[in-house]
Amino acid sequence: MRVTQSMLSNNMLKNLSNSYSNLGKYMDQLSTGKKINKPSDDPVIAMKGMNYRSQLIEVEQFLRNTNEVHNWMDNSDAALDKATQAVQKLRELAVQASSDTYGPEERKNIMEEAEQLKEHLIEIANTKVNGKYIFNGSATNQAPINGDANDVEFNTEIVNIEVANGTKLQANINPEKVFGNTDDNIFQDIDGFINALENNDQEAIEQSIETLDSNINNIINARADLGARMNRLELVENRLAEQEVIATKMMSENEDVDYEEAITNLITQESVHRAALSAGSRIIQPTLLDFLR
Repeated sequence: MRVTQSMLSNNMLKNLSNSYSNLGKYMDQLSTGKKINKPSDDPVIAMKGMNYRSQLIEVEQFLRNTNEVHNWMDNSDAALDKATQAVQKLRELAVQASSDTYGPEERKNIMEEAEQLKEHLIEIANTKVNGKYIFNGSATNQAPINGDANDVEFNTEIVNIEVANGTKLQANINPEKVFGNTDDNIFQDIDGFINALENNDQEAIEQSIETLDSNINNIINARADLGARMNRLELVENRLAEQEVIATKMMSENEDVDYEEAITNLITQESVHRAALSAGSRIIQPTLLDFLR
């Protein structure tokens, strides 16, 4: 096979072009910190990167969902805590008013405070957070009490929020377990206590103590159920946080460049490139045509 000067020149230029390409690749890796900058650089890494990124995005969305559940649960628990304090105060007033030493005037003074506590409980039942009524089931745009509290009818539909793949948690509480229903609710019981105070009926006042105890137990039981779900939510959050760390690590190992390796490759390629240029300068020698005049 006959080797000509043009063949040597063309091969040298081709190899130099490949060398420049490699230099550009290593420079891009160092500049971006990524092994590849387009799918064609390495389709396998690109496909794995898409899968890892999808997994990470899913975990991040679930973490945002847990924040929404926290919003419901934390505000519900805070509201129930205030409701417990209010009913306990009503019980204290009932015990105080049941004393034989209290007359009609003293009991009317207690009645005024009981009426204010009832209004306070109505405000708690109408708790609104971020534009949502948290004690009215899925009807979050409607106030559960908008009129006569004694005839209230709560929406009891469960609000489920997905916090993991295939796992949903109930974010709200059943308001009827706390405040009761149309036929029997806490506001009717408080009105019974208020009427007993107004009528100076000591026997009815004493009966109100037992009724208020029952309402306190209902609120405590609802908080206990809510607390159990809050504990489970914490476990889910911990698991999601671990999944986020693992997914981020896998994505980094798949895509991020090893700087030490990339710098070594760049220095090596620079040396090869310089050697190629030096050798090429010797290969491209003057030909006979250069001397013809």
